[in-house]
Amino acid sequence: AAQIALTTLVNAYRDTAPKLADWLERNIPEGLSVFTLPEPHQRRLRTSNPMERGIQQELKRRTTKIRVFPNEASLERLVSAVLVEIDEKWAADTKGYIKWDYQDA
Repeated sequence: AAQIALTTLVNAYRDTAPKLADWLERNIPEGLSVFTLPEPHQRRLRTSNPMERGIQQELKRRTTKIRVFPNEASLERLVSAVLVEIDEKWAADTKGYIKWDYQDA
């Protein structure tokens, strides 16, 4: 049923917004993979808004200074660099957000 709903959604945007349709087709299944995790982990991931908010604020801060990008690729390069920087900072952090060893994390 979920695959049929996804296919219907993708087909609805295929003609008017082909990039969106491709993105939906590639990313929605991965985004829903959280539901394959144990319930305690699902709860922990469901409350990741503070982290997401921090990322969004940092991206907004960096992109508003530029104002006009010459093309889409330049925007993607800047955003990718910011995300890599954030990822490296989190990877170096010793405190884990989810304790994968424990079922009741």
